[in-house]
Amino acid sequence: MVTKNENSITVSASTENLALIRAFVAEQAQKNGLAEKTIDEIRLAVDEAFTNIIKHAYNFDSNKKVSLKTGMENATFWISICDEGKPYDPGTYIEPNIPNRIKEGKRGGVGVFLIKKLMDKVEYRSFGHKNEIKLIKNL
Repeated sequence: MVTKNENSITVSASTENLALIRAFVAEQAQKNGLAEKTIDEIRLAVDEAFTNIIKHAYNFDSNKKVSLKTGMENATFWISICDEGKPYDPGTYIEPNIPNRIKEGKRGGVGVFLIKKLMDKVEYRSFGHKNEIKLIKNL
């Protein structure tokens, strides 16, 4: 497998960096010729993943860092997001009942659901003190 057009950025784990992260990912996707609708989906998935890291992995500690890397591999565009916070266990994930959440007026709790719906493949792994979520979009 050949990875090309690989680019990376590291930022503080703060919601103040959401616009920067969205712009970086959109620019990389555009450089690789992705359609605007696909770019919007990727941007939203990255936004949700980054927000989950801020909230759950780092407990809103903006002194911590998050690294993003993007690239093209064969016919896929991928985004790797790494942190050194509390690991996420995908085995604990329970898909939310969206109609019930709406009816009950509940906010939040659908980030992982959205990420999985927007991307073609989502991979989580923890190694050493690092956690990685890899978001993959088939072209």
